[in-house]
Amino acid sequence: MALVTTASRYDTPVAVLTATGVFGLLLGWATYALHGTTPLLERVTNSTSTWIIWTALAGVLIRDRRLAVWGGALMMLTTCGGYYAASTLGDTFGSGALGTAAVWSVAGLVGGPILGWAGWTVRRGRGDLRPVAGAVIAMVVLGEGCWLGLALNYWGEAVAFLTVGVLLTALLTVYLARAGVRRYWLCAVLAPVGGLVFYLAEKAILNGLLESV
Repeated sequence: MALVTTASRYDTPVAVLTATGVFGLLLGWATYALHGTTPLLERVTNSTSTWIIWTALAGVLIRDRRLAVWGGALMMLTTCGGYYAASTLGDTFGSGALGTAAVWSVAGLVGGPILGWAGWTVRRGRGDLRPVAGAVIAMVVLGEGCWLGLALNYWGEAVAFLTVGVLLTALLTVYLARAGVRRYWLCAVLAPVGGLVFYLAEKAILNGLLESV
């Protein structure tokens, strides 16, 4: 009985949202701290996919679907908060950064809940939604790899991201197959298509917003 009581205490909405919020703050802070290190490490920490992919992991760990969605949104907001708080303390937060912070916050509010849902669904969902959710997780990394290579010509980093994206797609597909999901192969089919869509959205929408502020 004591074990059940202890477990439920850590599954309460307050505990779950507090944990995701604190992790987001630390992730944002670490992103700022790693600026100026190796190019790959800096890119890995300061990227759209790396920031929001953590929400998928949170979704995997959180038991309640709605809480996973809300946790994803909160994590992304606190990640932005942690990053720009560190930037302020480091005296590198200029007046022009307010617009950029707003854009990243909005992007996080869109991507965070989706990835939180995807992580939860891969582990606890039913039917064809599970491989679709797996493709959503993998497409973020694949799309970032396309962006780094095609838009920025950072081909070294692009190859690393694409490699990780392919491996992640394979791992998720195998996991779904072993879990007995009937159309597990949809993950492998939809992930590259989603990656292309993610790249186009990042190029047309996110990049446009960042250039306008």
